[in-house]
Amino acid sequence: MSLRRVYETTIIVNAAMDEADIESVVTKVTGFVEHHGAEIFEINKWGRRRLAYPINKKFNGFYVHIVFETSPSVIPIFERFLVLEDTILRHLTLVLPAKLREFRAKRALQAGTTNAPATVESQPKIGKSIAIKEKKAAEIAAKEAKREERAKQRAERAAEKAAAENESAEAEAKEDIKKEDTAADNVKTETKSDDSKDASANEENAE
Repeated sequence: MSLRRVYETTIIVNAAMDEADIESVVTKVTGFVEHHGAEIFEINKWGRRRLAYPINKKFNGFYVHIVFETSPSVIPIFERFLVLEDTILRHLTLVLPAKLREFRAKRALQAGTTNAPATVESQPKIGKSIAIKEKKAAEIAAKEAKREERAKQRAERAAEKAAAENESAEAEAKEDIKKEDTAADNVKTETKSDDSKDASANEENAE
């Protein structure tokens, strides 16, 4: 039997949906991991929040935090399921250490709660982790876009330079051809003149 570990997953659901549809998404997600042998410990609905930056042209998301125990082999399957679920804008799954669970449980008891949900202080942590990752991805994408733009500009300048060089070469070639034609015409003229002189000389000798 494989070793089971405790994980926490935070998902950001499209907040444009109504409460019933969001609840359906949460049920679908928890049902998926339970179907693969997981045991759900906590489902904390943190509600609608303003996103740090737009995701798929969405400015708000509904945050849900799930704590569950499962085999590590289930996580890649679960991650793929979350990626393919188009109602989920972003997600993050982490191993939840036992000491951190104990600390949260103690803090929840001190706060007078019984199901040990994450408090307002702890809620932003995973959300911030997602935002940091997405911000880095956005920065990388922006850098790549700038590189592509610079490469495009270099290619355009090179193409313009090549076109100018070709145009100049064509002009020089036309000028050379024109000079060669002029020289050929001059040779023909000189040849005709020499032939005329020879003919005159022959006529004089004949007389």
